[in-house]
Amino acid sequence: MDKAPVHLKPHSAAWFDGVMSVFELAPHHVHLLTLACDALDRGAQAREALSTNGITYIDARGFPKARPEVAIERDARVAFARLLRELDLDWDPFGDTSRPPALHSNRRSA
Repeated sequence: MDKAPVHLKPHSAAWFDGVMSVFELAPHHVHLLTLACDALDRGAQAREALSTNGITYIDARGFPKARPEVAIERDARVAFARLLRELDLDWDPFGDTSRPPALHSNRRSA
């Protein structure tokens, strides 16, 4: 079982370890999971900056502008959602419990 990369923050590292303990992931899915955790961390970092500095600043002409961290947080949220969709971590708790759940695609044909 892969352990969370050391660069992850505690919250995302715990999520990484939780996912790895429940799902059998192929190496490329582990990479996607790491990227999703990176997106979680980046969004949290941007939120911390926004909490400290606010969401706007006054530019040189005296007009309010959105801080760059607003876009960073939004982009991290979108990246996380897309990576999570790609991972497709659905689990049937009433299914076969003798082995970890496999990945299933949400894009299967009807």
